[in-house]
Amino acid sequence: MKSDASPTRPRFVGLGGLPGRSTPDSIAESAGKLSTSPQLRRALADRRELLAAARARAQSPLAALRGFGSSTPGKLILLAIALTIGCLATGVYASTTLNDRTHKLQQLISRAEPIAEASQVLFSSLSIADASANSAFISGGLEPLQLRKRYSDAIASASASLITAANDPDESGGAISADDDPVRSDLVKLTVNLPVYTGLVETARANNRLGNPVGSAYLNEASGLMQETLLPAAQRVYESRTAAIGQPQRGLTRPPYLVYLMLFALIAALIATARFLEQRTRRRLNLGILVSLVAMSAGTLWLLIAGLTSAASTNTARIDGSDPLHALTSARISLQQARSAQTLSLVRRDQTALNDNFTEATRGVAEVLNKLVDQTKSGDLSSLPLDDLQTARLALVEWQTTDREIGKRLAVGDYIGARDLTVGTGKSSAATYYARVDDAIVRSITAARSAFRDNIYTAGQFLSFSSTGIALLALIAAVAVPVGLYGRVREYR
Repeated sequence: MKSDASPTRPRFVGLGGLPGRSTPDSIAESAGKLSTSPQLRRALADRRELLAAARARAQSPLAALRGFGSSTPGKLILLAIALTIGCLATGVYASTTLNDRTHKLQQLISRAEPIAEASQVLFSSLSIADASANSAFISGGLEPLQLRKRYSDAIASASASLITAANDPDESGGAISADDDPVRSDLVKLTVNLPVYTGLVETARANNRLGNPVGSAYLNEASGLMQETLLPAAQRVYESRTAAIGQPQRGLTRPPYLVYLMLFALIAALIATARFLEQRTRRRLNLGILVSLVAMSAGTLWLLIAGLTSAASTNTARIDGSDPLHALTSARISLQQARSAQTLSLVRRDQTALNDNFTEATRGVAEVLNKLVDQTKSGDLSSLPLDDLQTARLALVEWQTTDREIGKRLAVGDYIGARDLTVGTGKSSAATYYARVDDAIVRSITAARSAFRDNIYTAGQFLSFSSTGIALLALIAAVAVPVGLYGRVREYR
């Protein structure tokens, strides 16, 4: 009957035994043959290993991460993260470094250099005032208007320069306020003693007009205050303010080597990533890596040109500007000291005591002028006018000759003749030669200062847009890297 047919019968058809029917023994025999198959054993072993590895990864997140990192998609993701961070870090560091260098250059030209110049003017003006006061005194009676004006102008310049020199060259504005600043005590000395000096000079001037011999004592007291207190304090202020220029300038003459090293390392990493992608994906170019490589290469070339040119301009500012400027300033100060010694010897009517000071000071001026002339002729120095240097050197020789003549006249008691040679307006007087040397040195100082400021300004211009440019290029590179690698990672999904 149809209702007696078993519904499970078709499942055993073809397994062996009777046709259309399988026995339990035939089924067991077939299963034994399959279990001894090498392919089956290998598949089962692989399955067990995969299950064991899955369980181990599930138990240890670090192991899972290590396993993912050893795969090609994991390596691509890690490369994208590392290169993106490298681009951003390099851009930030390069931009910060260039901004700092630009700020220092601007600080030099807008603040430190004017304050150093004011300190130089302060020192020189005090020396000029002392020499002018002595010259006016030995003129006798009512001093010449030219000498009186020279003295008044020097005191006014010293007072104005003292205010400027009191500012801090390292800050954006304001005067120095730290009690332990070594310059502060010198500025206080100058502020307190400059009115005392001018008062002594005016007392000496009044007594000299009245013919009172005590006037020379007041002038000696004023000159001693100038030589022992005011000028040493002004010199220390000048040296401190000059150092504020020299120290950062020496650092700015060196290119930013660490920035270049980071850029070259990043470019090498991008090239290595491109080679890795070529080997794994069999594609020669990756658009994202290519854009990043072009951006960082352009930034490196830009910084090489801008940085090296800026460093060269800063070095030129030192060679053609600050170095000769410092030498000429020292020479002018020595020149004023020589003039003070020469005029003071007539106030005391004794040239012997001050002759060594005059000789030593003029010898120092001659050494500076000879060195600068030789450097200009050889081409090592191009900022100074050679004609002015040679004029100053020749006038200095004539001044030294005139001083010896003054000594001879004082030795025989010819005070009037010595006075005329010292403060007279003749072509062969010491005053004429001194003025000629001083004017030539002042013109050379102006030329050196202009060379310094021009080169520092040029150095700043080369770096003015570099920090923004490298930051923008680094940002482009940082965005291009993950965009370029994203397509390669998707291929493994």
